[in-house]
Amino acid sequence: MKSLTIRAFPATAIAGVCFLTACADSGANYTPILDGTPTPAFQSDLSSCQTLARNQRQFDEDTMGAAVLGAGAGALLGHVDSGGDALGGAIAGALAGGVSGSVEANERRESIVVECLRGRGHAVVG
Repeated sequence: MKSLTIRAFPATAIAGVCFLTACADSGANYTPILDGTPTPAFQSDLSSCQTLARNQRQFDEDTMGAAVLGAGAGALLGHVDSGGDALGGAIAGALAGGVSGSVEANERRESIVVECLRGRGHAVVG
């Protein structure tokens, strides 16, 4: 039974990190608050700015890098801990790194949407 459990962990961790990476795109769907009435061009500009944010794939690479670093650190900590488990530590570290990277990517994509709209003359407050 133990070998079955150990085999399930890496698949679960990989699926979790992939899910987190996919969630990072949610920042590209951000619709900011405007100060005033939207102009007729707002919806078109919003769509273009969201596409620009969505196409920044380097954020996905950063998220995966954070997950890999977290896995390495977690495995090391799990290995040196007397009661620890390197595999469990790697999984926990990968998920923690993935969550952190995903949150950061989401925030960066939201920022791109906001700055893009401001650059196009919209009164965006956040």
